[in-house]
Amino acid sequence: MTKDLLGRHHAVLPDWLALYYEEPLEITHGEGRHVWDADGNRYLDFFGGILTTMTAHALPEVTKAISEQAGRILHSSTLYLNRPMVELVERIAELSGIPDARVFFTTSGTEANDTALLLATTYRRSNTVLAMRNSYHGRSFSAVGITGNRGWSPTSLSPLQTLYVHGGVRTRGPFAHLDDEAFIAACVADLKDVLGHTRPPAALIAEPVQGVGGFTSGPDGLYAAFREVLAERGVLWIADEVQTGWGRTGDHFWGWQAHARSGPPDILTFAKGIGNGMSIGGVVARAEVMNCLDSNSISTFGGTQITMAAGLANLAYLLEHDLQGNARRVGGLLRERLRAVAAQVPHVREVRGRGLMLGVELTRPGTDEADPAAASAVLEAARDGGLLIGKGGGHDTSALRVAPPLTLTVAEAEEGAAILESALRSL
Repeated sequence: MTKDLLGRHHAVLPDWLALYYEEPLEITHGEGRHVWDADGNRYLDFFGGILTTMTAHALPEVTKAISEQAGRILHSSTLYLNRPMVELVERIAELSGIPDARVFFTTSGTEANDTALLLATTYRRSNTVLAMRNSYHGRSFSAVGITGNRGWSPTSLSPLQTLYVHGGVRTRGPFAHLDDEAFIAACVADLKDVLGHTRPPAALIAEPVQGVGGFTSGPDGLYAAFREVLAERGVLWIADEVQTGWGRTGDHFWGWQAHARSGPPDILTFAKGIGNGMSIGGVVARAEVMNCLDSNSISTFGGTQITMAAGLANLAYLLEHDLQGNARRVGGLLRERLRAVAAQVPHVREVRGRGLMLGVELTRPGTDEADPAAASAVLEAARDGGLLIGKGGGHDTSALRVAPPLTLTVAEAEEGAAILESALRSL
């Protein structure tokens, strides 16, 4: 049955639509931190639909909210007042840390970043954007144009002029040998140099932890130092929190809070985890920035009642059960467990990340050369052992991505680490 479905998939879907595994997997249902495939095999899910299943599969509080809302009305568009949307906006605006915040809902992180770029370029009357090397911001024409990761950027055509700066990857590149303070100083000097060679940009867009790039990040305080330079010139800071938001990093609710010395970002984008599988994305911005558009706009599907009901229930569960704290505690244990394994596996260059957002970078033993074949082999071996993980990486890197639902227990963390250890040792 799975082979038949795979044949049908290839017959009607694009060749560039990526599938994991040599024998692709059809996931039929899930519960908690586990999912099952069409053949009845059970897996511990350490990837959560690309960091989207934030709390748990089939979380009763969320499924109940969706079911009850579906029995009333699914959708009406933003042309009508929408109580669930207003209620979720109020909560997100307060949690964002942005003063006088306004919130606009979209259907995805890609669309959220598109909207942020529209706001920033309109507000600043500039189509020049600063972005980070190794970054990923979505699949649309404008989002691809600012993505600093060749593997996910299929065209150089863009409505934007994009300039890339250093800092998103701590342990590679020309500044890797420096200590954190010197690293930040070098990146700031690079930023100032770039600014001296271009017309005034609209914004810097940055992921506090780069997701598709392999869960890499600069030192804490990097973007605070950047913001001081940008603010002097009126350039906006867009924090892409599509993967880092909602407490996943453990230490903070938002990734930007590791860089908070110079205040919150001007614009924040979010998606993925807030919907726990429902299509929710959005933008938070200061009212002055959000209201800069001088024409009408709507969102047909952004903020629809059924997705808002899911988001409200999911966010309430996350806050009431301190899942940020769980990410910090259980994620810390998992990270140290994986580092202990890595010390004995020559292919592992680095275990990095924070909270339940961990990357395991693989290289050819004794070198800094990426080993994509090893990453694929570990992905397959982990699946054979009953564990689903992700993979990523940018320029000459290959990394495994570990990002379970934030309700992960200590026992499940130990189970997953043991399976991943076996898969790594199989290299």
